[in-house]
Amino acid sequence: MKVALGGTFDPVHDGHRALFERAFELGDVTVGLTSDDLAPETRHVDRYVRSFDERKRDLEAELRAIADEHGREFEVRELTEPTGIATEPQFDALVVSPETTDGAERINDLRAERGHDPLEVEVVPHVHAEDGDIISSTRIVNGKIDEHGNLTPDREGRTAARE
Repeated sequence: MKVALGGTFDPVHDGHRALFERAFELGDVTVGLTSDDLAPETRHVDRYVRSFDERKRDLEAELRAIADEHGREFEVRELTEPTGIATEPQFDALVVSPETTDGAERINDLRAERGHDPLEVEVVPHVHAEDGDIISSTRIVNGKIDEHGNLTPDREGRTAARE
């Protein structure tokens, strides 16, 4: 099975790793990584996002380890439009997080318009941090949690409060 997924992945965290794990359980994986131009349009909040090349380097290191565990192949491609690579005919499945299911529906609509079979959409649940909120790149960048969802100490040595 050929599996697609996409995102900005900056920084990579355990929520992303859950997506990657599920994708590699299904088949060989192509990850669409948002371009430098597209990344600001896909974020829900304004924050710094590292360059495409930096994100790709780190993403490939993460994917290589998981792909090897599953005996799968992977490719990272640049996304220059929000619907990305998943509208291409070769894919069988799309792995998404709960907040991107609407995008998956749009992708299947576009595939139908182009005469392609719909993708099997695999929704992977959020991974929660130790405070019960979801792990997100924004929370990591803001210093609230680390990539594994552990609360990070603030300047006074207390644990960071919930956002």
